[in-house]
Amino acid sequence: MRVAGCTGHTNAESVILKFSERKVPMSKLGQFVVEFLKAEDGPTAVEYAVMLALIIVVCLVAITALGTSANATFGTVGNKIGAAGS
Repeated sequence: MRVAGCTGHTNAESVILKFSERKVPMSKLGQFVVEFLKAEDGPTAVEYAVMLALIIVVCLVAITALGTSANATFGTVGNKIGAAGS
């Protein structure tokens, strides 16, 4: 089966070509990361890692608090429904 716009390529070859075209942006991303880590101006990667760790801790605390509150709310509603059904 021939694909429109792909001269001489089958459908499978077209898919393979599309996957190989995606490697270019990933190599650019890799180059950016290497250059970013080599740069000594501005915040370092360690500072970013510390900020990320703090953000994760805050998110976990917030999720735990919301989960506890939601559990209490559902428990109260369940008890009231159970009492009303009796």
